[in-house]
Amino acid sequence: MSNKKEIQSATFPDCPIRNVISHITDKWSLLVLYTLEQKEVLRFKDLWRQIPDISQKMLTSTLRHLEDDGIIIREVFTEVPPRVEYRLSERGKSLMPHLDALIIWGLEHFSDIITDRKNHSKSNQ
Repeated sequence: MSNKKEIQSATFPDCPIRNVISHITDKWSLLVLYTLEQKEVLRFKDLWRQIPDISQKMLTSTLRHLEDDGIIIREVFTEVPPRVEYRLSERGKSLMPHLDALIIWGLEHFSDIITDRKNHSKSNQ
């Protein structure tokens, strides 16, 4: 966003930017995108194995949202049994440097954040 007025408008509930950001920054979407960035192309079961704590239902829902937004591509192969593969779209690839920067920031500050949480928790008791 290029100016403060545009940034302020993003804080309102009906802002389309909020809608888009909510799809790509939820816990599962970030993990799916990161995993697809690492592996490039994955079948559903392989993706599910890479993120062991996600339910099948949540993975399906997350993949649908990301596909609807054009961030991933779902390719169905007419074979027996049918094969479905997922990969980042060009839009998804263009997003990854920003998500990677967020991941790096998290890794750099993780231990300090955990320490601050513990200290804050102790002071509130």
